[in-house]
Order: sequence, then structure tokens, then C-alpha cells
Amino acid sequence: MANVAVIGAQWGDEGKGKVVDWLASRADIVVRFQGGHNAGHTLVVGDNVYKLSLLPSGVVRGKLGVIGNGVVLDPEHLLTEIAKVNAQGLNVGPHNLRVAENVPLILPLHPAIDKAREVARGASAIGTTGRGIGPAYEDKVARRAIRLGDLAEPEVLAHKLDELLLHHNTLLKGLGAATFEKQALLDRLLELAPQLMPYAEPVWALLEDAHHAGKRVLFEGAQAVMLDVDHGTYPFVTSSNTVAGNAAAGAGIGPKQIGYVLGIAKAYTTRVGAGPFPTELHDATGKLLGERGREFGTVTGRPRRCGWFDACMVRQAVKVGGIEGLVLTKLDVLDGLPELRICTGYRIGGEVLKRLPASIAAQEKAEPVWEVMAGWSGSTAGARSYAELPAEAVKYVRRIEELVEAPVVLLSTSPDRDDTIMLRDPFAG
Repeated sequence: MANVAVIGAQWGDEGKGKVVDWLASRADIVVRFQGGHNAGHTLVVGDNVYKLSLLPSGVVRGKLGVIGNGVVLDPEHLLTEIAKVNAQGLNVGPHNLRVAENVPLILPLHPAIDKAREVARGASAIGTTGRGIGPAYEDKVARRAIRLGDLAEPEVLAHKLDELLLHHNTLLKGLGAATFEKQALLDRLLELAPQLMPYAEPVWALLEDAHHAGKRVLFEGAQAVMLDVDHGTYPFVTSSNTVAGNAAAGAGIGPKQIGYVLGIAKAYTTRVGAGPFPTELHDATGKLLGERGREFGTVTGRPRRCGWFDACMVRQAVKVGGIEGLVLTKLDVLDGLPELRICTGYRIGGEVLKRLPASIAAQEKAEPVWEVMAGWSGSTAGARSYAELPAEAVKYVRRIEELVEAPVVLLSTSPDRDDTIMLRDPFAG
């Protein structure tokens, strides 16, 4: 049986948390391999609603959760999130959560710089969550990051803080923001060390042992392909690679161990923050999608922009993301709409393209080429088999498969984890 990697095929918020939670019942280990606590997953389990941002979704199923080296970790947030879910009845601790010893840490200075730069950009702000994700990844690439394992070596930690503050305090002064004192940061990190170090492990070795033992591993991506730092709508993207290929580097495994790649897409499109959005709706239908779909960010609470399904964009995500099968979520949000539209290409300067160009100017000028389909009057909410779907809903799903050039293997028809139609078993490879 294959491992499975789950990634978003749009601009995030596609419902990856529910899908990973559903698949986790059949996995042994669930691994987060990139992103930080800017990624929000909402899991509905009976009367309980779990809002996760750092913890792998598998912890709700009692599975071994792993945070890989490709993540940037806010230690304060991790401990707060663990305490919160434990208060809801879970039992998360070092026995079922392991964190890569080489994971870079987000320190208080990172969100401070994030916010100060957004203020300085003014009307040109990117729309980051302000949680320090980007600055933490910058430090990693610049080889000045504090990593989890450094907390066990106070002298090394103190030396690395000197280099870190030399850079960041200079930048903060230039932006007119408050600077940070070394001793206060050092004292807090050393205070946190005894709480954090029991979770630390060479995750690559853990996953190598799991591979040889025949364990099933589920790799959980954050954000989505069109927010990838290389392949997304740059610069309105996240600060990491969100494509499935990064599961290898971000967890410390070989590429062949990634297994089957599952892409998640809503039956319509949403986006949070700034950036191009060719199919965005500014009318009553867009408002209706937002209200029905409860389109507010799990982490920030920001309302999401809503629009029709963009098959051209999802096809691009399928190609660059390595997606082999698609999960279509929130089909029930479209119930009762008399007419549906799907974007099949972009008209830019009199030319029709079947891809979203990398140029910012071209992306802003892109006008969708529409294909119109009949909606359905029946309900798809809570359906657990294809036979329960209205004929027009089945036609809509089939047309999406043709346009994105990938089969729909799972359908989600409500936030409840059991309201899922499986057309193909992802773990079968």
C-alpha cells in the first residue's frame, strides 16, 4: 500500500484538514512538511470542533503526528495549541507528537518584522498573516536561524542570537519599529527548552524506520500550489514550496516514498488576502458562496474572496504539483444555484491562454473564458454515495475531471468527516 501526500490545488482553505483527518484513520503516521501556524485546519468531530494550525491533523485520530524540518515552528504557539486540544479531550504529548530537531523556530522578532514591513508597503501590502512565517524562512536560507536543537546548547544559542539580532534590529530600526534585547530572548528560550526538547527527534530517522516497518505515512501540506513560492501567483504567495515534491525535503525522505499525491480543491474558488483572482465574484452570488461556505480564515478570521471554479488554474496545479487524484470539497455549497460557470482559459490582450502566466501585469489583466453549465435543484449535502447525487451534480464533477486532467477520487459533501464519497482508495496507490 502506498503513502499519500495531500496538497491544496487552489489558493488554500480547500478543506485539507477534513480530508487528512478522514484519511488518517487508515494511516500510521501523519507528517506536516512545510508552512507554519499561518495554516488553519478546522476538523468537525461530532460536537467537537478542533482548530489546528501547527499540529498534524492526525492527532485528532490518535495517530503519531510529526512536524518535519520544512516547517517553521513558533514554540509558544505549539505549546498553546497542545494545551488547547488537550483541554478538549485529546491526549497530545511527546508520546504521539515528534518534532524535527532541525526545525527552524519563529521568535517574537519575526512577526514584528512581518507587520512592520506590511505597514511600510502601504497599499502594496502582500496580505501576510503577520505571524512571522516569511522572515523565519528568510533566516533559514540566510543560515542564521535558531533551530529546535539549539535550545539544548545555551552557549551556541547565545552566539546565534547575536548574529540574528545584528540583522533584525538593524532592519527594525530602519522601519521605525521597536528592537529586541538579547537577554530577554535568551531567557525565554531557555525557559521553554525543558517543555520543547522532549518532542525533539531526528525525524528523518524515524520515517526511515517507519518505511522499513511497512508503516503507512500521510504527508500533510499547508496552503496550496498557487501559493507556492516558485509556482504560485508571486509575490502574493507563501514563503515555502507547497508542491508535493517538497514533502521529501521537508520531512527528510526520498522522493519515491512520497507515494500517491492527492490534490484538494473546492467546487468553487476562494482566496484570502491580496493577489490576482480571475474568477472572483463581486455580486450576490459571490456573497452567497461566502455565506454558505462559511468562508472566513481559520487562523485570521478574515473573509475569503469567492468566485467560480477555475479549471485552468487547477489544471496548472495538477501539473506542477504532481497531483494524481483530486478531492472535490464543498459541493453542497452549490446546491440550488440555477447556473454554474467554470473558467476554461484566460483572455489576455486578445489572446486566449490555457495557463496563468507568471507576469504580475498579465495576471491582473486575465479575463476568464467561461463554460456555462446547468445547476441542480436537489441536495448533495451529506451524500455518501454517487447514487445520491443529482444528475447535474455528477455532470459537473465529470466535466471538472476532463478540464483539469485528473480524476476526482473523493467527494466531500459537508464538514462532517464521514460525509465523504470515495471513488478510489488513495492508499491503494
